[in-house]
Amino acid sequence: MFLGYVLIIFIGAILLSLPICHIKELKFIDALFTSASATCVTGLIVTSTSENFTFWGEFIILTLIQIGGIGYMSLVIIFFLFVRQKLSIDEKRAMKQSLELPTLHVGAFTKRILFFVLSIELIGAIILTYQFLDKYSFLDAIWFGIFHSISAFNNAGFSLFTDSLMSYQSDSISLFTISFLVILGGLGYFVLIEIYENRKFSKRFTIHTRIMLYGTLILIVGGMILFLSIEWNNPKTFGELNLYEKFLNAFFLSINFRTSGFNSIDIASLKESSLFFSTLFMMTGAGQGSTAGGMKITTVAILIITVIYILKESNQQPNIFKRTIEQKVINKALAIIISSSFFVLCAILLLVETQNLPFIKILFEVVSAFGTVGVSTGNGDILSFSAQFDNFGKSLIIVLMIAGRLGVFAFGLILIGKAKTRHFKYPVGRIII
Repeated sequence: MFLGYVLIIFIGAILLSLPICHIKELKFIDALFTSASATCVTGLIVTSTSENFTFWGEFIILTLIQIGGIGYMSLVIIFFLFVRQKLSIDEKRAMKQSLELPTLHVGAFTKRILFFVLSIELIGAIILTYQFLDKYSFLDAIWFGIFHSISAFNNAGFSLFTDSLMSYQSDSISLFTISFLVILGGLGYFVLIEIYENRKFSKRFTIHTRIMLYGTLILIVGGMILFLSIEWNNPKTFGELNLYEKFLNAFFLSINFRTSGFNSIDIASLKESSLFFSTLFMMTGAGQGSTAGGMKITTVAILIITVIYILKESNQQPNIFKRTIEQKVINKALAIIISSSFFVLCAILLLVETQNLPFIKILFEVVSAFGTVGVSTGNGDILSFSAQFDNFGKSLIIVLMIAGRLGVFAFGLILIGKAKTRHFKYPVGRIII
């Protein structure tokens, strides 16, 4: 998986470097950064997508977003299914790990994934095209509709507008369409398919799906309340908007701070308290097997439930919806959160010491990259804050985006290696905590 993503990123960077794909001068590190950001469905930019890339450059970026969102392993499996109909057990395991599927029945599952992805993106593209017709020609509106629909569903956050969606902050249809595309992509393929198959029998939903649905709702509403309370009177963000627009843009901001990089207000104008608390939402992310990054909603939910049971000194194992949470799942959640925090803190330390830039903005950018979110405080113009980094800083952000897309376990396995199987057990030691 790691080598596959690295190979795709380098191929994308080479293609973007071709004269036919860009207008102005494009350094290879910037082409590599753009390719990594698209493949890892992040959305951070160090060169303007609309101003520095031709149609072919934009098309390559969109292709990389689609590959990164669906997962390149999915496309490999689809190719194999068309060529020889059957998959080996190793190919099934690779696919299961790539998409974090519940079973090894990957063939039928992959076909359903492809159907859902294309259907949702098509509906989103049609709605957005209709909205963009007011300002753009028919062909431009179609291209912008397709690009933003795919970018939104894959939680990439790339936009062909220099101000992202700030000029549409009063357009309910555009913002709601983008928002629901982001939400559907962030729920995860397994959840989408289960909702569709059990749409008449919600009691049949698995624990995973229930946690995802409740967790997503809580985070969206919680984010809205938090950002409204902080930014309500800020004249540079919500202060000049009417009541409806405040709630609309708070809803949009809450969704995009967790998984996608679109913005309808100037992120650089947010108060530092908003920037700080938004990093918690970005680190949480969305669902397992989704197009989004982060530690995942289920991971954070499991740890919160476990902490509550420990503090209550309950004689029951941690459980939710009348189902016990296995200890190995709790251990995995703890490992993900600690490892993710460690990666982020190390990256922040390196950038603070090497880039000589404001701490809060570096913190925000690092978490945005690791969570493959893509929102940024900006470079004072239309580019992300990463545009101010030197080659080392940009390279570190690229590594963070890859780590966030692969997942902390896969990336940690590359760094640490797998433990050898041991056929003995040490005696229990008593430790006071």
